[in-house]
Amino acid sequence: MTLMQIIPDGGGRAALSTSDPVRISLELAAQNVHFERWRVQRPVGLAPDGKEILDAYRAEVDRLINEHRFRFVDVVRMVRGAGDPHRPSRVSEARQMFLEEHTHRDAEVRFFAEGKGCFYLHFGDHVYALVCEAGDLLSIPARVRHWFDMGSDPEFCAIRFFLNEDGWVGDFSGDPVSSRILSLDEIVA
Repeated sequence: MTLMQIIPDGGGRAALSTSDPVRISLELAAQNVHFERWRVQRPVGLAPDGKEILDAYRAEVDRLINEHRFRFVDVVRMVRGAGDPHRPSRVSEARQMFLEEHTHRDAEVRFFAEGKGCFYLHFGDHVYALVCEAGDLLSIPARVRHWFDMGSDPEFCAIRFFLNEDGWVGDFSGDPVSSRILSLDEIVA
């Protein structure tokens, strides 16, 4: 279930916790962040490759490409069990990098076709923790401070939209705020 919590950036108890998609959309819109739900076409499972996933959401993907002039679209997938907490891996390295607060020069747009992950958006003295699930589309404007937690044993499939072919490039803030906020594993426990 999609869940949003608004948390003081010093940590502590959420000022708001909701799974109502209309309320989530309104709260995020007040921060110029776009959230919408797409109908999940079918379970992704392990078999489909990126092209099949893009084809399953072709109408929605093409609409976004045309509306925002995205030049590059890809699919990223993390499969449960790929990371071993006792051995460093590409999964744990990626998780650590994304857990650091950063911004981008372009919008960050993600659609979750399967699984879940949590985007943390830092506005003033609050953090909006949004646990995204299959069917969620999130568009974070350029220069919004944020981070992403895929969890300690990630499982998700997401379509990523980019304005430039250089893809994901983060400008890290150096702020340790993410260390004061509950992780995805803790939020969904």
